[in-house]
Amino acid sequence: MIRDPEPKKKSTKHLPAGDVRSYVRVLRRNPHFRRLWLAGVISHIGNWFNYIGIFVLLNEYTGSGQAVSWFLIAKFLPSFLWGPVAGVIADRLPRKMIMIAGDLSRALIVLGFLYVDDASRLWLIYVLALAQETVWTFTDPARRASIPNLCAREELKVANSLNGATWSVMLGVGAALGGYVSARFGWQTAIIVDAATFIVSAALLTALPLPHRPREKQPVKTWSTMLGLTDLKEGWSYIIHHPKTARLMLVKSGWAMAGGILVMLTIFGEQIFGGEGGGKSGVLYSARGAGAALGPLMAWNIFGEEKKDMTRAIGFGFFMAAASYLCFSQATSLWLAALFVFSAHLGGSVQWVFSTTLLQEMVEDRFRGRVFAAEMALVTLILSISTWFTGFVLDLGVAPRLVTAGLATCFLLPGLVWSLSERRQSEDPSKKQ
Repeated sequence: MIRDPEPKKKSTKHLPAGDVRSYVRVLRRNPHFRRLWLAGVISHIGNWFNYIGIFVLLNEYTGSGQAVSWFLIAKFLPSFLWGPVAGVIADRLPRKMIMIAGDLSRALIVLGFLYVDDASRLWLIYVLALAQETVWTFTDPARRASIPNLCAREELKVANSLNGATWSVMLGVGAALGGYVSARFGWQTAIIVDAATFIVSAALLTALPLPHRPREKQPVKTWSTMLGLTDLKEGWSYIIHHPKTARLMLVKSGWAMAGGILVMLTIFGEQIFGGEGGGKSGVLYSARGAGAALGPLMAWNIFGEEKKDMTRAIGFGFFMAAASYLCFSQATSLWLAALFVFSAHLGGSVQWVFSTTLLQEMVEDRFRGRVFAAEMALVTLILSISTWFTGFVLDLGVAPRLVTAGLATCFLLPGLVWSLSERRQSEDPSKKQ
């Protein structure tokens, strides 16, 4: 039997997930998770350089909301197209190998953006974005499914909160720096930085002790088993027969119904509040990152760490996002708008981190990659639809503030459905998984 890289020891003194010291303790005592985390820090910050650089480029050449929408759709769609297959691969092949190959591939792909030197080559942006996110679709389930292999069960809440905060802080830092670098040195510099971060991330992962756990061999080799169709069927069967897992998988999809709001951050930053040089969307994306970083930390302290506490906090996050983005739609200055974005993503990050933690605790290791991939496939399909519709409505001439207010109300329906379903679940013990 293959053992974990090192024995998982319980802390002698429990620190709550809402205590900042718990983050430091996990990083100090778990060097293997620390290496995976650091690789993510570096690649995430470069990724946001990429986003802001491309937003500036699209605004410079087109000024179209639909152009931004198609870029985001190209980022979202691959997870829907390839997510189920990616989950099978994450449960079959060495996850470390998948992550390293993904980083190196993306380093090469993002350099292709440098060939977009006039409006006639804008099509290349969408092709490269599709390619980059196709690779990410295969690496993300492998990364998320690896965390329970590197952390003890009592570390999962903190590890996921730390990962969520890291993504958010890197969004804030990367978006701010990306906006500055794009305005000062040109969007091409932001692209080069992004490529370099993927190479550094891959180098860190090469020393990660994450052994492959081979699955039991199928007694009969058929085309279905060789192509992974049997694995795919098993994964969906697992989800269907575990209703609590299925409900948790829909949390992020509920948020994605209003996913077009990401287009509006770019429109508000580059057009409504924009000025010479561009890059103002970096301020709003930084506010998004700051809110998302603090959200789980605050929620652990306010709501608590038990399962019932986390499920209650998820519902609250929907309503907080709706109220905040309604206020954002009427903001009269960039900094006031940034404040409302910050508060909206205090709630949004709670949903992401808490639903991920609950899934990791609930799902068996051999199904984990497929469950996360299926979840992300559904999320990105809904995000793509919402994003396309937002760009379409903008180009019809509907006022950006009205579009944003409409998107804000989209958070209310999933919030109500989640809160009511969880209340019924708590009142009827026979429905608990």
